[in-house]
Amino acid sequence: MPMKAGTMKKPVEGRTALDSAIRTVATEQAGISALAAAFENGLGEPFVRAVDILGSIGGRVIVTGVGKSGHIGTKIAATLASTGTPAFFVHPSEANHGDLGMIAKDDAIVALSWSGESFELKGIVSYARRFKIPLIAVTAGDASALAREATVVLSLPRAPEACPHGLAPTTSTLMQLVIGDALAIALLEARGFTADHFRTYHPGGQLGANLTHVGEIMHSGDEMPTVPLGTKMPEAVSMLAKKRFGCVCVTADDGRLVGIVTDGDLARNLHRNMAELAVDDLMTRSPKTVKRETLAGTAMGLLNDHHISALVVVEDGMPVGIVHFHDLLRIGAA
Repeated sequence: MPMKAGTMKKPVEGRTALDSAIRTVATEQAGISALAAAFENGLGEPFVRAVDILGSIGGRVIVTGVGKSGHIGTKIAATLASTGTPAFFVHPSEANHGDLGMIAKDDAIVALSWSGESFELKGIVSYARRFKIPLIAVTAGDASALAREATVVLSLPRAPEACPHGLAPTTSTLMQLVIGDALAIALLEARGFTADHFRTYHPGGQLGANLTHVGEIMHSGDEMPTVPLGTKMPEAVSMLAKKRFGCVCVTADDGRLVGIVTDGDLARNLHRNMAELAVDDLMTRSPKTVKRETLAGTAMGLLNDHHISALVVVEDGMPVGIVHFHDLLRIGAA
């Protein structure tokens, strides 16, 4: 009889919630260790074949599975798509009622089933065989119906579920998830997928902000707070106040960046007579710089690491822009 909502058996000694969590993590960790070992013991060769197949098709990767395997499949398809491998999830039951038409001859299918005997996969497997569509099985059932029909079998090691009854898919779905990630990353690397490509598929949110190039948000031209070597401090202070970046870039006669004067430098030298000083006397001679193509997330990391508020953007030693902490916050970088 089902337990009533809100009822819970009191934990007995040694079976506290924390003990349960530690046991669950340890059990699932052992499953991942078994999967890692399997790559050196029979899984490596079919995995490489699977990557070759998925990387050479002209169409998309169709991921399918039912139940918990289906939920994992949805995530795998999303990861593939976001890392440069066109992919989407097709539910096997819906495939049996018309969605098989979504699968083309130049596609490949990745089917997930722990047992390899999921009846719902029969239609999509038959379709793959009929039209000679590559079928990659992710299963622990080496001799299962799915494995027998597959082009490549990625055989997962049988490891205990974290569920004390050995019933709820836990370790098994985690291993499916991990091997899906392994496929996606291997394909990403094989395609030469870069951070720029990643940004194309992730334009929104903090991730998109962190993948913005500094050159897209920097201040340049007349906005640059720049003075030449030898400039008297009163004039530099006037420039600092006018531009409001908290710093002034100092350049040599040939335009190269040779130093920077910050509001912090001013604060540390208030006991001195500024009218008698030049920027040469106060400037930091090795300012922190970045290039136009530096990612906003990287720039934010530099600001945090060095406890500064702005970075000078340089090109061949010449200052071409400045990016401030507030510019990075404005776009959502962190």
